[in-house]
Amino acid sequence: MALLDILNPIMRIIPEVAPPQRVISLKEKLMWSLFALALFFILGKITVLGIIPGESAAGNLENLQVILASSIGSLITAGIGPIVLSSIILQLLIGGKIFPLDLGTQEGKATFQSLQKILAIVLSFFEGFIYPVSGMLVPQEGMLIFVGVQIAIGSIILLYLDEVVSKYGLGSGIGLFIAGGVAGQFFWAVFMPPGVSSSAPVGGIIFQFISSLSSGANFLLLFPIVMFILIFLVIVYAEGMHINIPITMGAKGFGGRYPVKLMYVSNMPVILAAALFANLQLWAAVAKGVPYLNSFLNALVWATSSQYNLISTLILQIYFEGFNALITLQGVILQEIVYLIIFISACVIFGVFWVELGGQGSANIARQLQSSGMFIPGFRRDERILKQILDRYIPTITILGSIFVALLAGVGDMVLGNIASGTGILLTVGIVYRMYEELAKDEFVKANPMLAKFFR
Repeated sequence: MALLDILNPIMRIIPEVAPPQRVISLKEKLMWSLFALALFFILGKITVLGIIPGESAAGNLENLQVILASSIGSLITAGIGPIVLSSIILQLLIGGKIFPLDLGTQEGKATFQSLQKILAIVLSFFEGFIYPVSGMLVPQEGMLIFVGVQIAIGSIILLYLDEVVSKYGLGSGIGLFIAGGVAGQFFWAVFMPPGVSSSAPVGGIIFQFISSLSSGANFLLLFPIVMFILIFLVIVYAEGMHINIPITMGAKGFGGRYPVKLMYVSNMPVILAAALFANLQLWAAVAKGVPYLNSFLNALVWATSSQYNLISTLILQIYFEGFNALITLQGVILQEIVYLIIFISACVIFGVFWVELGGQGSANIARQLQSSGMFIPGFRRDERILKQILDRYIPTITILGSIFVALLAGVGDMVLGNIASGTGILLTVGIVYRMYEELAKDEFVKANPMLAKFFR
């Protein structure tokens, strides 16, 4: 704990968003969320001063901009990358007992949040300088430091906007920013007017399809849209899948149910895994020219890089060339299989960590139920008994849910190509569903004041 003692003075002086002193109404939550989202879009349109326009060489990171809530070349070039990476590092440190924090207490959670904020600020400057140093952004002569500081400040602003949304808005700022980027990318890719972009002079997918009608309708152009709708419906359906554990409350034994959802881990494992893979690409760029380290990181980048639009490409190749296309693309297919295995494994690990760190593990839920006067009918009113029963469901659901969201995200990336990402759809559906749940919970607590303590 010596390191924590050293960091304590910094944690006390680091700025934080003050928690609300009263109950925030739903209307106010929506307004704060919209304010944060509008500011996010504005930051994405402000170009970093001191760079040479058109000289970006971000490579595969450009495909990950939506996941990182970034816009390369703008103030949010690094996006939420430093924020998510700080959470990953702290999870590993706490899981390895290097920082033995008890996240079941308010003090432990406050310490975790302060440590994450300090580390996120440090990483914002670290990643801010990676872009100009590695050549992903080319600074004008003598402007390297100025460019790096601007990028760092952009990520720090997102850090505090995330805190604002978490305390005054709906859900989390990270999810909100990613969902906003996904929605913008999807509608632009589908409905972009002709002549706006040199890379797609005919326009978006809808205009491309209309243009193809004159020479025979090419319905394959609509394949990504059909798959987008299908994946969207699967996620909406999965959000409602749950197992109900019967509970009773109070001396009179008021009946109720505690639902354990298939999407119990939400989307955080996917965000954490995708952000980790994106950061590997940044580190590989920094290690360029370092003999052994560069080769090792390049191998990791190969194994953790998804082939966007692979399934659509396969369908077109098979349509024109037959099944020989499978032989032509065997290297790409192998890479995607390796990627999916590593991605699923990472999501399971982060899912287990996230459930424990978020206070959603069996022990924490049993403690909350017990302190709220709730128990499972037919069993002794004992926290240990509650934990044993919850252990039958929560660990299994955590692993299955992590695998499920990883497959949806990975397969979605292969199917949807440039119109969206599987991760993005997960988050977009998730944030809308969280808004609905928060509204329903507010109404439920108003109707049942005794449950207010449990949902606090």
